[in-house]
This record gives sequence, C-alpha cells and structure tokens, in this order.
Amino acid sequence: MTTVAPPLPYRVAGTWAETADTRSIELVPAGPGLPPFAPGQFAMIYAFGVGEVPVSVSALRGPRGGLVHTVRAVGAVSSALFRLRPGETAGLSGPYGTGWDLTAAAGQDLLVIAGGIGLAPLRPVVHAVLHRRDAYGRFAVLVGARTPADLVYRDEIESWRGPAGVAVAVDRPGPGWRGAVGVVTTLLDRLDLRPDRTHALVCGPEAMMRHTARDLLARGLAPDRLQVSLERNMRCATGHCGHCQLGPLLLCRDGPVVRYDRVARLLLVREL
Repeated sequence: MTTVAPPLPYRVAGTWAETADTRSIELVPAGPGLPPFAPGQFAMIYAFGVGEVPVSVSALRGPRGGLVHTVRAVGAVSSALFRLRPGETAGLSGPYGTGWDLTAAAGQDLLVIAGGIGLAPLRPVVHAVLHRRDAYGRFAVLVGARTPADLVYRDEIESWRGPAGVAVAVDRPGPGWRGAVGVVTTLLDRLDLRPDRTHALVCGPEAMMRHTARDLLARGLAPDRLQVSLERNMRCATGHCGHCQLGPLLLCRDGPVVRYDRVARLLLVREL
C-alpha cells in the first residue's frame, strides 16, 4: 500500500505500557516534521520492513514534546510497533482525516464517551478542553472497559476528576474494584443531561457507538450534536483502496470523525 507522501523518519522518544497488549509510543521528528495534527486526526505509522497502519493521535504533545500514539498489538504491523524501543525509528505521514469539531461545542456542555481503546482518539479532546476549561460549560468524561486491567490511561483519568465529571464502568470487575459495573451507557443515568445545549463525542467499538447513540437520542440529544469516530477498516488513508467505505463515505477521507446525522441510517444497514 502507498500513501500520498512518503513517510518521514521519526525517532522513538519513549514508550510505556498502558495494558498487557497496549503501549503508547512518543515520536519526535528525526528531521523535518509533519504539519500540526488536530484532535481526532490520524497518522500512517510505518514499521520498517513490515508495513504501515493508520493510528489516531492520542496526545498532540507528549512528555518530550512529540506526538503520542497508542497501539494495541493485534497484527504484524501493530505488533512491530508495540516492540519499538527508545532510540529506534518509525516512519510517519499525515495528518489525515477529519478531527473533532470543538468549535461547535464552544460555550456548550461537552460529553465525551469512550469504550476501550476508543479513549485514545478522544484523549486530545480532554487535554484541549482542560487547557481552555472556561470555554465550555459542563464537561463529563464517561469511560467503559471490559475489565479494570483493560483501562488505558488509568492514572491520568484520575487526574481529570475535578475539572471534569469522570465516571468509569467495567463489564467484569476484578478484586478491589469499587467503580461501576456494566456497559458505559449505564453511566448516563448519573448525568443531569441538558440535551438542548450538549454536544457528545463518542468513540469505541461500533456496536458500543450504536447503542450509545441510541440512548443519547432517546434522552433528547439531536443527531447533529453527536459526533462519532468510525475507524473501521482504514488502510490507505487516501480514499483509494475502498476498504473503509461506508455507503457514499470513505472514512479515511470523509472521516474518521463524522456527525451522527450523516451516518445514522448507514450504520443500521447490516454488513454495509
């Protein structure tokens, strides 16, 4: 597969474990760097000698000033990236795709809902909102995971409490778990949702996003106030291979972040 521009060399400035099969990788330019990324956009990361994969940026500025990507080892390329260590090199191209529309939410309540590693593309949103907390109304972050061990950014989530209303739920609690149990949508019952002045941003497994959208709409949220990130099957980042096609949309080009009113009917078509 090819990208519009050849990947630029980026040096691994640091890596750290998030879960047993997930790591965050901070990359800094080894020469000329890429243009700035926006929250929700993605890069193509190239593991030399193996291949490249699309990965959303999980922090626009890491501890050493670089871009941070969170990678789960599920295939040959992501496993090669998972094994990268400081000082090694990866290729990076981008930014690609659409980002979260935070301008529309300015002065409004903002609700972030993430399932599993879906918190990664939403994490830069949390950083941006906390940096300009007075630009938004109520701010809540709801996070769901299969087990406590599957929670990414666990310590950081705790640091968000106070500036944001934070709630976490897991499907299967382990010993010592004192949080909520159940799917992430059960946390909506804890909110005093003001649908006429709330914007919601959702990312996670597609089934989770469909159910979350259904619950939000049932609570009065308008579809044009809901954004979802649909990263299904993205491969080339340029709209040429067609693997990420959803009806008339090519999600690497027209997404991955899209307003729900654009995709609501498409997501209900089986096997589309």
